[in-house]
Amino acid sequence: MNRFKKALLIGVVLFSCVGCDQVTKSIAAQQLPVAEPIRLLGDTVRLQYTSNTGGFLGLGASLPQPVRFGVFSVMTAVILAGALWYAWASTEIEHPAIVLGVALILAGGIGNLIDRLVNDGHVVDFMNIGIGDLRTGVFNVADVAIMAGPALLLVGMAMLRKAELAEEKGEDQAAI
Repeated sequence: MNRFKKALLIGVVLFSCVGCDQVTKSIAAQQLPVAEPIRLLGDTVRLQYTSNTGGFLGLGASLPQPVRFGVFSVMTAVILAGALWYAWASTEIEHPAIVLGVALILAGGIGNLIDRLVNDGHVVDFMNIGIGDLRTGVFNVADVAIMAGPALLLVGMAMLRKAELAEEKGEDQAAI
């Protein structure tokens, strides 16, 4: 995959994913009740506005505000900038599934970073799925992207490995 195609794929994923994330968070903040969730498909899906000052599942929410800002905003911005540059510039990240996986992780991180910067350190969460007491934490579109990205990375790496094994097998057959 050449740099132009890679940049185009990363740009489209970032634009669409961050845009969808920000629009859904805006709708959630304006339309969803805080106290009583909207229940869909029985009680499988719950929509309810929450504000998260921590990271994944609220981890770090009890840290002092300056520490949360340093960890969840400053460090995240630095890591995202470095990862974006590496994803674009690296010759190791070439397979479309791997580029897509990295772009989804970046898009999710950027979506949540935007929230922290414009909402005084808070991230808007509004979705919860499960059955009975077996439920996910409350999450948003950016979190879905952050979780889907590694799955695509694994798929892409498996596809590369399969191609390498096939190539090695072909070389072994040619040597005979």
